Amino acid sequence: MSLALSRWLPGLFLMAALPVLAHAEGPEYGPQLQGFTYPYTVKHFEFKSQGQSLQMGYMDVAAHGKPNGRSVVLMHGKNFCGATWDSSIKAMSEAGYRVIAPDQIGFCTSSKPDHYQYTFQQLATNTQQLLKALGIQKASVLGHSTGGMLATRYALQYPDQVEQLALVNPIGLEDWKALGVPYRSVDQWYERELKLSADGIRTYERNTYYGGRWKPEFDRWVDMLAGLNKGPGHTKVAWNSALIYDMIFTQPVYYEFKDLKMPTLLLIGTSDTTAIGSDIASPEVKAKLGHYDVLGKQVAKLIPQSTLVEFPGLGHAPQMEEPAKFHQALLDWLNKTNPVR
Repeated sequence: MSLALSRWLPGLFLMAALPVLAHAEGPEYGPQLQGFTYPYTVKHFEFKSQGQSLQMGYMDVAAHGKPNGRSVVLMHGKNFCGATWDSSIKAMSEAGYRVIAPDQIGFCTSSKPDHYQYTFQQLATNTQQLLKALGIQKASVLGHSTGGMLATRYALQYPDQVEQLALVNPIGLEDWKALGVPYRSVDQWYERELKLSADGIRTYERNTYYGGRWKPEFDRWVDMLAGLNKGPGHTKVAWNSALIYDMIFTQPVYYEFKDLKMPTLLLIGTSDTTAIGSDIASPEVKAKLGHYDVLGKQVAKLIPQSTLVEFPGLGHAPQMEEPAKFHQALLDWLNKTNPVR
């Protein structure tokens, strides 16, 4: 071997290893999730809010089965996107529904404003403007996780436009602040979100959402969140996330479940332990939080026209863990409580 070649070999070996290292670190996506593939075409609703021009990404999927003339709106959770509804969109479209799955402002394919006053009322207003632009006057609304809080607020704000309300492991079935969880400032949330990583997301979701279980298909959603956070929009994504966490913690809907006017379905995976701020709560407070096997039953008693369906042993996202079982329960209830039958 020549001396010149021996000098080049270490560098060549390093270059050969780079693609492997880059892959191990996972993908990076743009500030509106550019580069990540959604299951259906993403469109953008352009509107003005709080003096800013914003874009709200959404999927509008026509009925692929025999159309039933009805629409359903899917509201994603904090660590989720419209894309994570993929199996639900398919199931509901095949059942005859037009399906609208927006990404809320601050999330996923939507704008990340430099400054925004996040309230559930504001997000509900944004969504109502989107539906109005699409010509949808009434719909059934399905909310998951944080989307369950938003769907509740939407139903309270626009009761005449919501035919049925379904909540999938919604957070906000309890008031964490009132139960003793310490307050985190927006700055503290921001510092926390800046450190977000794929490993951290995976560990949290495995332990909190899925009771220690994990399916390989969940890794796609971990990469989605981590790739959005570490991409070129890193600081904007983290800042908006911090503002959204403050909204979640300080704006409970728990006290207004009693005011819901429409048929409401609670779909609850009983192994879920999600509770905002439980990581900084005292052991005594933490022990009281996130017991979905109890919370579902308690809140079902507060909602006037409620139906409770529990999925024993499933966690925070039963629609992703056992989609066939979940969608059968959901569609059976939607047909049973159909207001236009």
